[in-house]
Amino acid sequence: MIGPERLTVFLTVVTVLIAVPGPSVLFVVSRGVALGRKAAVSTAVGNEAGLLVQVVLVAFGLGEVLARSLLAFSVLKFAGALYLVHLGVHAWRRRNSLMVKDQTASASDRPARILREGFIVGVSNPKGLLIFGAVLPQFVDASAGNAQVQLLLLGLVCVLIALVSDAAWGLLAGTARNWLAGSPRRLSWIGGTSGVVMVGLGIRLAFSGRK
Repeated sequence: MIGPERLTVFLTVVTVLIAVPGPSVLFVVSRGVALGRKAAVSTAVGNEAGLLVQVVLVAFGLGEVLARSLLAFSVLKFAGALYLVHLGVHAWRRRNSLMVKDQTASASDRPARILREGFIVGVSNPKGLLIFGAVLPQFVDASAGNAQVQLLLLGLVCVLIALVSDAAWGLLAGTARNWLAGSPRRLSWIGGTSGVVMVGLGIRLAFSGRK
């Protein structure tokens, strides 16, 4: 296993990378503001489950393939972008119904569906694969044992840190949503803004490069 000094550097690097708000944080925050704290945490759990799949793929070499293949990168990128746009349009269309969510949750807001949506966004984000593929190998110690096992363990640490960070952002956003719940007009505006944010994230992802 890697030594404590190398591990300390690794934790510092990944914590800084994860702490800076990016598309996944904004996605979790938008769900928290629109649907509440429980939905935000469920979204974070789903998103990190998707990242965990990426860690496994990187450990077994797909990250390198994605980094070298423009076609594979583009297909995954546009799939994730289209899904975010789809979710954003859906949120915009349902913005006027947010005021009743505390009494009755619709089928589209059930935990299983929210988890699934978070998972799809997480697993279809090519940035995660490229970041894992670029950062994790730098901290693998060739003299410390199986490289794939080390990549998996380091990736798991990243996912756990991301879960704590995203869930914290989501809880804060969900708390703000509860605070504004007494105003249907404000809640409707927040729901519409959440949809716009997700559409914007999708467009941003679609036109983003590899770096």
